[in-house]
Amino acid sequence: MIEAKSPAVALNHGPSPAAPQAPQAAPVRRRVPLWAIAVAVGVAAFAAVVYVPRRYIVSTDDAYVRADIVSIVAKVGGYVTALNVTDNSRFSAGALLVQIDERDFQTALEGAIADLHSAEAASLNARRLSDEQQDLINAVRAAVDGDRAALTFAEQQLTRYARLAANGAGSAERSQQAESELSEKKALLRHDLDSLEAAQAHWVVEQSEIQQAEAQVARQRAAVAQARLNLSYTRIYAVRAGTVANRTVQVDNYVEPGETLFSAVPLEVYVIANFKETQLTHMHPDQPATVRVDAYPDLPLRGHVDSFQRGTGANFALLPPENATGNFVKIAQRIPVKIILDDPPDFLRSISPGMSVEASVTIRQPPAWLKHIFPRSVATASSAVAG
Repeated sequence: MIEAKSPAVALNHGPSPAAPQAPQAAPVRRRVPLWAIAVAVGVAAFAAVVYVPRRYIVSTDDAYVRADIVSIVAKVGGYVTALNVTDNSRFSAGALLVQIDERDFQTALEGAIADLHSAEAASLNARRLSDEQQDLINAVRAAVDGDRAALTFAEQQLTRYARLAANGAGSAERSQQAESELSEKKALLRHDLDSLEAAQAHWVVEQSEIQQAEAQVARQRAAVAQARLNLSYTRIYAVRAGTVANRTVQVDNYVEPGETLFSAVPLEVYVIANFKETQLTHMHPDQPATVRVDAYPDLPLRGHVDSFQRGTGANFALLPPENATGNFVKIAQRIPVKIILDDPPDFLRSISPGMSVEASVTIRQPPAWLKHIFPRSVATASSAVAG
């Protein structure tokens, strides 16, 4: 038996065309504030600009221009008769800088030369006396030889006449005469031997006088050389090209030996950069460097690392730190690094010792993309490598 469905029930199970549909909620999107984006970009840019270049270059502003400055000092005293330089003037190598009155030194040189001639004459006279004494010694020696020969003959005569007198063939008087002649010859030989000994002793004295005369000649030659040096010291020449600084001398001033007249600043300059010890890990000589002088910030100077000082700056201070007592605070020490500038000398003439600079050393070859993205940060490194 089939039951018929009620139309009302059928209508309840079907969809109602008149029933409204509930709307679906759209997803909510949260917007990041612009200031947060700006901060993130700024931090990223700062990190890239500051920390990325540090992998390739190390820099310090504790750096200064230096030069091997020479003090021009008077070695002799006198009045300044000529001064060929003035404040900040430039001079060339070999130029005459200062002239001191040379008349006193010229007179001293002439006196030393005269004393030398006198000493040479005395030496020559001593040699001649020695030669004369040698001739006298030779004459006395010849006389001694003659005396010995005469003594031998006298001895033979005495023997002969004594034999004749003993045989009755000769007289006793003749024998006595021969004996007297023998005694005379012996006395003459002793006299000549004494004369020879005295002459030889006098010759030794003459030799010592020759040595004294030669020593006096050497002393006077040294005096002449010293007088020539003192005369040459009245003219002060430039050893190399440079400029005048800190001048204190004027024409007609009296200068004392050892007095500083002015300072000669050479044209060649270099840079002493005091890097922290932690910056020297990958630094070594011949690495390229770039120097920016505070007075000319837009003119980078190219150079290279020359050497490192064996010791920190504090180690050579008047009162070096003593860390073995008291409280200790670790501080990164600084090592002076010498940087030689490779630019032409004419370009460096406007750079003076003592100027403050910023020095950068390329410790690694930077990539090309870093130069294009951060040209300001890696410009020094790139330019230094190119140089």
